[in-house]
Amino acid sequence: MPANKRYGVPPGPTKRQSGVAAVEFALVAVLFFTFVFGIVEVARAMYVFNTLQEVTRRAARDAANTDFRDAAALALVRQRAVFRTAPGALLLADPVSDAYIRIDYLAIQRGLEGSQTMLPIADANLPASAAENRRLCLADPNDAQCIRLVRVRVCMPGEDGCARAQFRTMLAFVELPLSLHSATTIVAAESLGEIPGAP
Repeated sequence: MPANKRYGVPPGPTKRQSGVAAVEFALVAVLFFTFVFGIVEVARAMYVFNTLQEVTRRAARDAANTDFRDAAALALVRQRAVFRTAPGALLLADPVSDAYIRIDYLAIQRGLEGSQTMLPIADANLPASAAENRRLCLADPNDAQCIRLVRVRVCMPGEDGCARAQFRTMLAFVELPLSLHSATTIVAAESLGEIPGAP
């Protein structure tokens, strides 16, 4: 005797409804997972925006006390800024890596009317050493070569100016048209790697 006759289940309606639950689940699952992944991406974007500010703060603090002529020391400053000890990307913030950390040295120039302007010093015009910078700044704090400030930003590597990096989602097929901010931090130049009493 067939099972549906044994338990009094009519044969027609059950066969017509088979598969409805699977279709309903598929429709609800698509909406549910879209919502969940959307929340995860928004939370990660907030994490990246907040972390980039901390990255530039760490880099600026270290660069203010690091020899600006020592490329290896500055590379280490960039790596430590993205919480690493070797070249690589910031955790959960791909594509941002130590290569995206731009360190600029700024002079302060006074205008005729008394206004002050921060101007970046080109690499070719940087002082020969931290001691030379101190001598320049003591002679004239507004000298075009006197490093008074250190500025750190998050910029696309290898580009003029400071092009913003694009936020990259974890799922390659979903793209958000979101540019990361440069998270600029400016601090006063401190020792710049000068060791007191060293020749």
